[in-house]
Amino acid sequence: MTVYVDDAVHLWRGQRWAHLMADTLAELHAMAQQLGIPRRAFQNKTSGAHYDVPSELRERAIALGAVAISRHLDRAQVRAVIAVAKAQGRGERD
Repeated sequence: MTVYVDDAVHLWRGQRWAHLMADTLAELHAMAQQLGIPRRAFQNKTSGAHYDVPSELRERAIALGAVAISRHLDRAQVRAVIAVAKAQGRGERD
């Protein structure tokens, strides 16, 4: 199973933010914990279960084993990861 982090492209509050997603919610929460992200930051939405991470945490997630995915280069893979995150957000997958 795998944890993924997409491009840090969303500008908010003066920082670039990425999305941390995973094949399973257990993996997602475990990586967030390793990064020091509190569980209250978890976004369990129908748009996809994820954590928002600033660009510096994105780099740390990659160092800890998360797979970097690019919305520009890996479109099919990104769509597949987002589909899993959406299913998790709807409660269809763990």
